Amino acid sequence: MVGRRDFLWELGGGLGGVALAAMLNEAQAAPAPTGRSGLHHAAKAKAVIQIFCPGGLSHVDSWDHKPELTKRQGKPFDTDGKVQFFASKPGNCQGSYWPFRQHGQSGRWISDLFPKLAGKVDEMAFVHSMQSKSALHGPAMFMANSGFILPGFPSMGAWVTYGLGSESADLPSFVVLPDSRGLPPGGVINWGAGFLPAIHQGTTLSSDPSQPPLQDLFPAKEFSHLRGNAEKSSRDFLGALNRAHAETRGANSELEARIGAYELAARLQLSAPEATDLTGETEATKKLYRLDHEDIGTFGRQCLLARRLVERGVRFVQIYCGAENTGAKKIRPNWDSHEDLVRDHGYWGPILDNGAAALLTDLKSRGLLDSTLVICTSEFGRQPAAQGKGRDHNAGAFTAWMAGGGVKGGVAYGSTDELGAKVADKPAYCYDLHATALHLLGVDHEKLTYYNNGAKRRLTDVHGHVIKDLLA
Repeated sequence: MVGRRDFLWELGGGLGGVALAAMLNEAQAAPAPTGRSGLHHAAKAKAVIQIFCPGGLSHVDSWDHKPELTKRQGKPFDTDGKVQFFASKPGNCQGSYWPFRQHGQSGRWISDLFPKLAGKVDEMAFVHSMQSKSALHGPAMFMANSGFILPGFPSMGAWVTYGLGSESADLPSFVVLPDSRGLPPGGVINWGAGFLPAIHQGTTLSSDPSQPPLQDLFPAKEFSHLRGNAEKSSRDFLGALNRAHAETRGANSELEARIGAYELAARLQLSAPEATDLTGETEATKKLYRLDHEDIGTFGRQCLLARRLVERGVRFVQIYCGAENTGAKKIRPNWDSHEDLVRDHGYWGPILDNGAAALLTDLKSRGLLDSTLVICTSEFGRQPAAQGKGRDHNAGAFTAWMAGGGVKGGVAYGSTDELGAKVADKPAYCYDLHATALHLLGVDHEKLTYYNNGAKRRLTDVHGHVIKDLLA
C-alpha cells in the first residue's frame, strides 16, 4: 500500500528531475535582480558549449609549444633546491611527451596528442596565459566555473541563463552532461545557481544510452496508472492549486520557479527523450563521433547530444571530459597525471581529440558554429618538471581555447615563460574568459548583476576584461 507522502513523492519524481531539484531547494526567496539596465548589445553567439577537462590538462604537452623545455630535457629545473610544487619537489626538466608541429594557415603549434584538433587550428583561438588562484582541484574547479574558489556562487551557465533566458520552452536553458564515470571534483556545485533563482541551476542529463536521460522522468511502475489522461488531470489540478496559492502569497520568485519547474518537467517527458534519441542520426554522423568505440564513443555521444541540444534552443551546455578520481581503475578517471602522464593523457587525448573535433565539424556543416561559442578549458595546468613519470599541478599557467560564436580563429593571446612554468605576458584568469564569452553572447559582464547579501554580485566579481584580440 502506498502512503500519501510516497504518492506525492512519486508524482513529483514522475514530473521530472528538474521539478525535483526545484522542490529540494528550500532557500528563502531571493531578492529581485538588479543592474540589468543597458545589459545587452549585439550578440555574435546564441549558445555556449563548454568542454571541461577536470584534473589539470598539461599545456606543455598539448597546446603550448616550449622548444627550450625540450632543449633542457634532463637538466635540473630548480638548481637552488628552494622550489616546492603542490605535491612534490621539482624533478628535472621534462620536455613534451608528444612532438609539436605547426598546422593550418595560421601555423599554430599543437602536439601530436591532438591530431584531429590540429586540423581545426584556424577556427580556434588560444589563451596561453590562463592562471588560477588555487592548485587544489575542488577550489580551482569552482573558480573556473563561478569565478570564486569557495563553493556556493552561481556558475557561468546559471549567469548566462539568468541574463538571457532560453530559446526553448520545452528543454532546460542550462544542461550538464557529466562523464559516464561519474561527477567531476566538487560534484554538482560546479553547475549550481548559488544565490540566483533555483530555476537557473544546471539540469543534469545522462548520456548513457542504457539509462533514461533524466532520473524519475516518468512515474515508477506502481504508479503507471497515473500516466496518460490521469497524469494530465493530476497535473492540471496541481497547477490550479499552485496558482491559487500563489495569488495569496504575492511576489515570490521561489514559488514561481517551482511552478515553472513542474510545468517544464511535464513538457520534458516528451522533449527529453526526443532530444537524446540518436537513432535518427545518419551513419556518417555516428561514424564522425565514433559512437561504436567503447571509450571514444562515450565522450562522442556527449558532444553529439550537445549539438542536438543547442539545435533545440538550449542556451548553455557543459560537457565534462573526466570524472572524480575513485581509485577504481589504474588509468586516472580524469587528466590528473601525477604518476604516468603518457598513460593517462595518452588515454584521454584521443577521447577529447575526436569528440571536440567532431563537434566543431558537425556544428560548422550545419551552419551552427557561427552562432555557437565552444570553449575548452581545465582548472589549471601541469608543471614543466618531472614528477616521476608524471607532472605536478600548476596553477600559474595553463591554456584554454575558444571557437565559433564570433571568435577569430587561428590566433593566440598571452604567453608563458620559456619553460611553461608561469605566465610571462598578458595574464588572464577565468574572469577574462567569462567576460569575453558574455560579450560574444551580447551581455556586458559589468552590468549583469544580482543583489545578494548587501552587494551587487556578478560572474566576474570585481575583475575581468573582454579579450578583444580573440574577437572576429
